[in-house]
Amino acid sequence: MQPLSQMRPIDAILLDMDGTILNSIKAAERIWAAWAERHGIDVDTFLPTIHGVQSVETIRRTGIAGLDLVAEAARITQAEIDEVEGIEAIPGAAAFLTTLPMKQWGIVTSAPRALALRRIEVAGLPVPPLLIAAEDVARGKPAPDCFHLGAEKLGTTADRCLVIEDSVAGIAAAVSAGAMVLIVTATHHRPTETGHPTVVDYSDLTLTTLPNGSLEIGLTLDSVDAPGGIKWLLQTRSV
Repeated sequence: MQPLSQMRPIDAILLDMDGTILNSIKAAERIWAAWAERHGIDVDTFLPTIHGVQSVETIRRTGIAGLDLVAEAARITQAEIDEVEGIEAIPGAAAFLTTLPMKQWGIVTSAPRALALRRIEVAGLPVPPLLIAAEDVARGKPAPDCFHLGAEKLGTTADRCLVIEDSVAGIAAAVSAGAMVLIVTATHHRPTETGHPTVVDYSDLTLTTLPNGSLEIGLTLDSVDAPGGIKWLLQTRSV
């Protein structure tokens, strides 16, 4: 029988960006749909493949011969920087990020740095103290490199981090890195069976600052897909 509460100590929190702290689906899908149409690709089949991975990898997977992958990805990125209509924060994300101790959290995204910063700005979210972007790793999600790098930059290891994710590729990367995982489903159209604790958005989390300065992160009872009352304890530390 599981205990009523499972307290898991962590050193840092690493969050994905798109679909996790902000919703850029409408903007991204407008750009990628136009690109797919220009290349004769079925849009409805293609769009589900764009989430959670680097643009170069998305284009590579199409198998279109003769494309300059880097140049194509750069054009897509610029179009996404210019197209920001409809980008908004996931409910509760701004308050959650503002509560986290500086130097103990960061954003780990498959987006290029300039695009990530633009979307964070448009969504009205705080600039992260650490941003791991597409340029920072040779292998993007689902490879674990980005989460290992993020943990290292925050002075810890991935197995001492809580990763907050939404995409299949991101979840796989976090698991491969050995991190603890929390899933945000605000942008999901269908239930996701992952075996990990799951919330719709940040209103489903409870935050309690303890007398020693540590931050206890829990799940509200009516939102939990996590038997056993899992909690995480973000311990006060110097980095």
